[in-house]
Amino acid sequence: MRRTWLRLLLGLIAFCGTTVVAQEPYKFLNEIPIGGEGGWDILTIDSAASRLYLSHATKVVVVDLNKNAVAGDIADTPGVHGFVPVPELQRGFSSNGKESKSSVVDLTTLKTISKIETGESPDAIVYEPRRGEVYIFNHKGNSATAVDAKEAKVAATIPLGGGPEFAVAEANAKRIYCNIEDKSEVAVIDTEKREVIGRWPLAPGEGPSGIALDAAHHRLFAGCHNKMMVMLDTETGKVVTNVPIGAGVDGCAFDDSTQLAFASCGDGTTTIAKEETAQKLTVVQTLKTERGARTMALDPKTHRIYLPSAQFQPPPSPSPGASPARPTIVPNTLKILVYGPTEPAKN
Repeated sequence: MRRTWLRLLLGLIAFCGTTVVAQEPYKFLNEIPIGGEGGWDILTIDSAASRLYLSHATKVVVVDLNKNAVAGDIADTPGVHGFVPVPELQRGFSSNGKESKSSVVDLTTLKTISKIETGESPDAIVYEPRRGEVYIFNHKGNSATAVDAKEAKVAATIPLGGGPEFAVAEANAKRIYCNIEDKSEVAVIDTEKREVIGRWPLAPGEGPSGIALDAAHHRLFAGCHNKMMVMLDTETGKVVTNVPIGAGVDGCAFDDSTQLAFASCGDGTTTIAKEETAQKLTVVQTLKTERGARTMALDPKTHRIYLPSAQFQPPPSPSPGASPARPTIVPNTLKILVYGPTEPAKN
């Protein structure tokens, strides 16, 4: 009897010990100082080149991910929102929100080759490799500008019927999926026809921003401003499930190797959810980041995630009847927070 009780006791201790030391999937690794003045927006990673491109006020900061240090910058991109590299052409394209243009950039010299007219207030930007076209999403213009990357010329302008946010390309399906923020839907663009062929409601999700794709399992993830991330079936266009996230979501990413979906939020949290099955999405960690760390990029090679953040000054007291002002960024405090797997990822 004593031996039986002893075995039970030892088993209970072992179980409790395992529970206590269970590790969350991601942890803080380091930060990369950026500095300078002004805000930031979308960041993009060229994993093969170990480069990160960060949109920062009137320029794009280029970061060497092997050295975790700034390697240079791309100037004269007023109000830049995003930048996408096209490595096979050694070119990159920006979305310059304040001049409604896209800069065509030499990736070797980081010099601007030319500029292309877009729609009003270009924002998100994505490369479609099958046709070799860059899609620039014009937030106020309610449209997408398709650019022939090799010729550096506009191939088409596609009406979207609402304000576009982030987008993601699925080359094999000849589609691009774009969140339409003010309609709470996903616009499905046929890249052969260069037209919208579907509109998928995101309810119960509202105000979508970040978007990510699991092409292998036909699943799409949209981070919504009513504090949820929804998962859709790209074969039916129907919402499958959703999970709660933080406030002020902007970025979204999916790691094919680990089947983890990420939603980065301005309240200083990043929700990490596991795609358990094609029908089940489970939150496995609410990663504590920093206030304002709302955009993100995932490096599929290292499985690390990168989130810009900075220090903020309290806004001045508003005048009677006036709307409260936004807090301002403290100069030279911009940095990129780096998080990685607690344990080595299995590829």
